[in-house]
Amino acid sequence: MFSRHALDWKVGFTSAFTGTPDEMVPAKVPGAVQLDWANAHDWQPYWKADNFKQYDWMEDVYWLYSAQLKRPALTNGERLHFYCGGIDYRFEIRLDGVTLLRQEGMFTPVDLDITERAVDGSRIEVLVYPAPKMHASPVDRSQAAQSCKPAVSYGWDWHPRLIPLGIWCETYLEVRPAVHLVNVSTAYTLSEDLSQAHLEIEAHLNASAVGSVTFTLGDPDGKDVFARTVSIECPTVSLAERIDSPCLWWSHDHGEQARYLLKTTVRTENGGVSETTQHIGFRRVRLVMHEGAWNAPAGFPKTRSTPPITLELNGRRIFAKGTNWVNPEIFPGIMSEETYRPLLELARGAHFNLLRIWGGGIVNKPSFFDLCDQMGIMVWQEFPLACNDYIGTTEYLAVLDQESRSIIKQLRGHPSLALWCGGNELFNAWSGMTDQSKALRLLNKNCYELDQNTPYLPTSPVMGMAHGDYRFRDETGREVYGIFGDAAGTAYTEFGCPGPSSRAALESFMPTEDLFPPKRGTPWETHHGLGAWEMDPGTWLCQSTIEHYFGPTQTLDELIERGQWLQCEGYKAIYEEARRQKPVCSMSLNWCYNEPWPAAANNSLIEWPSTPKPAYYAAAASCRPVLASARLPKFSWREGEDFTAELWLLNDAYATIPKGEIVVSVTANGSETHLLTWHSGEAQPNRNLRGPGVRFRLPHYDSDRITLRVTVAGNPDWNSEYVLHYRARDQKNTQPAKRILNV
Repeated sequence: MFSRHALDWKVGFTSAFTGTPDEMVPAKVPGAVQLDWANAHDWQPYWKADNFKQYDWMEDVYWLYSAQLKRPALTNGERLHFYCGGIDYRFEIRLDGVTLLRQEGMFTPVDLDITERAVDGSRIEVLVYPAPKMHASPVDRSQAAQSCKPAVSYGWDWHPRLIPLGIWCETYLEVRPAVHLVNVSTAYTLSEDLSQAHLEIEAHLNASAVGSVTFTLGDPDGKDVFARTVSIECPTVSLAERIDSPCLWWSHDHGEQARYLLKTTVRTENGGVSETTQHIGFRRVRLVMHEGAWNAPAGFPKTRSTPPITLELNGRRIFAKGTNWVNPEIFPGIMSEETYRPLLELARGAHFNLLRIWGGGIVNKPSFFDLCDQMGIMVWQEFPLACNDYIGTTEYLAVLDQESRSIIKQLRGHPSLALWCGGNELFNAWSGMTDQSKALRLLNKNCYELDQNTPYLPTSPVMGMAHGDYRFRDETGREVYGIFGDAAGTAYTEFGCPGPSSRAALESFMPTEDLFPPKRGTPWETHHGLGAWEMDPGTWLCQSTIEHYFGPTQTLDELIERGQWLQCEGYKAIYEEARRQKPVCSMSLNWCYNEPWPAAANNSLIEWPSTPKPAYYAAAASCRPVLASARLPKFSWREGEDFTAELWLLNDAYATIPKGEIVVSVTANGSETHLLTWHSGEAQPNRNLRGPGVRFRLPHYDSDRITLRVTVAGNPDWNSEYVLHYRARDQKNTQPAKRILNV
């Protein structure tokens, strides 16, 4: 109902707060100052080779946006507002040289009534300060420890040091009625049996007036549930209603994504009309203790049990299968629904029902949450704290209070929002925070006050949960099969298995002469293939692991194929092992899903910007609601060894799986050997079924791999296969294959 008017922006930089830019260039809003400057001067793309290093100086200067206003005509007491969804990071806004606002924080929108100040030809300016830094050195993520700016842009093992600045959200002039809606907030509680929803609505106006507010709620089929008109007596107009037998919002793997449509209309005596629409999804989400959790610790002296991390949605305990979402672009200003949609469609296609939005990155734009609502993908949202000690100074806490309250108010109405979290790895040695840290106590307070029915965790991981490992094979020689088979986490909220990117991706950003062999000092290093993680200088290519199994690689294609093979089998092993540990374990979220720019090698399932790696399909297969699974002890096998595996039927569906016939075989060189037929019993809803083991003396094959197939009669969608490494002896073994069944 409001009339919006775009602004024509230019931007330039100055080294001093009071300085004047020597050059102003066209600016794209939303966007980033770095991209505007690079575009105006024909720079090569920042994501190619080492071009991002050209941008280093941009984080330490002031940037001035400037636009001349064309004042729209106003009638009937209409008001003219300057609105901006977010400016990154510390800034001030001036109109004709007069400062209207100073603010620190990119997640709190700006809404200024400039009716009395603005004339046709007025100049509005936004001065963006240099990137915040707690100290000059070291030049790393710790510089962000006293700001609410996402720490990732200060440099990470999968993100270059490139710190965005500028207007990153929609910005415009807006003509509004004299009395208009500022926002409409909703809150509800569901009865214990979910048969009733008690809905409370508040319409917040900019001023009081003679008039009325009409609230109309439509159900998911478009039928009216109610229409109520309330007289305006003060700037906040409230309504409470009871809804019987509400349709519930579910994650996509458990039900429909039912959403109601609320329309709020303000009418005043002078004919002014203001209207908004928004969706409401009724759901109840809780974090609960897993079965048997209260029995531990069993002995004395007693201490607390591990904290709850099992998700309960609408009374149903759900195994959370998903991933860690990172910024899909370095510059959040260029992110939009077109950025999010293909990635979220792939996430749903992989059977992921939960995305953890990692605390080192940004809070995504509204279109992200709208899509998650529609697609039935639950969101674990962290505040912008990660891997630092966020000391609770008065100044920092004031900004954190402002930013966190803004974030909560913007997101709390989304049914996909399943969990608030203080931030990433804050209880670890490299952060040094505890649950007594003022920042985390403040976040807990704000979440309770503003969205008390959504669970809150102080950080990830907390006791019982686990982060890591992030390699197929660690420095002691343990493989993922043993690392996770010996673990007992209540949730694996980060784990990784790296793999190189495709040839097409590598060729898109790396000079031909640097493609092979991988070397330090080339884009293999700056794009995280080598020297990315201090615990392992070979990360994330992990070439020594590849050569441990396969020997020296002779070509780039050979390196890619072998590395991606390990990544596929590693992710299969971890996802399925986590599911086997249900109900103690209730979550399996890999690190990480996507990339902010092209990586040479990474733990990611998706290459930037939205191309699935082979590991994506492997993870998707392992996250199907029902599948036949094999627990394996290792990856590499030799001729003459006894090959062993243990069979399982994994069931996350709330349906009984009938008795069936599951056939196990090994294939190599086009030859298939039957190993076992398992006549499985019924699998109860949301319960796994453990099967027999199999042992098989490996014969000679003229191949470097064997494929284990687990086939379900009548249900091919539940079939699984595992491609494993095989080494033959120097001399051929002509003895027939030997089988030992039902071990």
